[in-house]
Amino acid sequence: MKRTALIMAGGRGERFWPKSRKALPKQFLSLTGDGKTMIQLTVERISPLVELEDIYIATNRDYKHLVLEQLPGIPEENILCEPVGRNTAPCIGLGAEHIARKYGDASMIVLPSDHLIQYTAIFTNTLKAALHVAEASDNLVTIGITPDMPETGYGYIKFNSDEMMGSAYAVERFVEKPNLETAKQYLESEQYLWNSGMFIWKVSTILKNMERHMPETYQGLNRIRDAIGTAEQESVLEREFTAFKSESVDYGIMEKAENIWIVPGSFGWDDVGSWLAVERFNKANEFGNVISGDFVTIDTKNCILQGKDKLIATVGIRDLIVVDAGDALLICQKDNAGSIKKVLEILNRSNRQEYV
Repeated sequence: MKRTALIMAGGRGERFWPKSRKALPKQFLSLTGDGKTMIQLTVERISPLVELEDIYIATNRDYKHLVLEQLPGIPEENILCEPVGRNTAPCIGLGAEHIARKYGDASMIVLPSDHLIQYTAIFTNTLKAALHVAEASDNLVTIGITPDMPETGYGYIKFNSDEMMGSAYAVERFVEKPNLETAKQYLESEQYLWNSGMFIWKVSTILKNMERHMPETYQGLNRIRDAIGTAEQESVLEREFTAFKSESVDYGIMEKAENIWIVPGSFGWDDVGSWLAVERFNKANEFGNVISGDFVTIDTKNCILQGKDKLIATVGIRDLIVVDAGDALLICQKDNAGSIKKVLEILNRSNRQEYV
């Protein structure tokens, strides 16, 4: 069966301000020492399984030029430009319709563009196991990350360890982000995995489930599909996609469907949710600092320091995030990294769009 991939790349990466901006969000930034951007790394990881011509990128219209610049091998017709953001279910449906129109049916790997993975060979083998289950029948498959701590920032998936298909377990239920006590219980039970947001299925399977569980969206997607390649393609996409309800594929389909399976993954996964991820994927110096740019540090420990063009000197600081973006500077306690989005709220209210 033909194997394809849809990479979702429409997010804004607000918690990576001030480097991640509306005009250049984090999936188009390099946060690792190799100089490759996050979306480039995502395509590179999937290349052993999917030909470049069969990789689709779903993104915002404003980012089409960035995709063309950073992924010159991707066919331009494979860059699917959403007129507005409508969460993951319409995004995935749009990709499925384009693939169905080209191939009739195919396997479809759905990946976010802004994850980092340390062990790519293990990741590839995990996807192969998931593809085997997805291609065997009308199965919806997801990748669950084996938790190593009681994380409260992720959703969880409960699985049935007594019901297996290959390397996959039957899914019992999806659960929202828990409080700390509940997360500890999940970890101790060994029956829960982190929800990675990665999915594998046949195009026919996901479209059947959309028809059943999201009929209005499905009908709109069919109208978009019928217009592909015609003079009305853009106008129909604008009209139909804008009318879709904003809905995640988890809520719209996965929490309601049958034949859902999960393959556990342990391949050094990080969803890169904040600046704190930088120190998990870049080597710190002897003082615990992760430094990128021109810095002079004196009595500086356990800091994340990201420079741009100017020399920056730090003296006597601990546990800070310092990010210079040229026109804006962030100084933040590590413990408050999750509150960086509040800066953008203030900037938006103040109509300071040049900094957003």
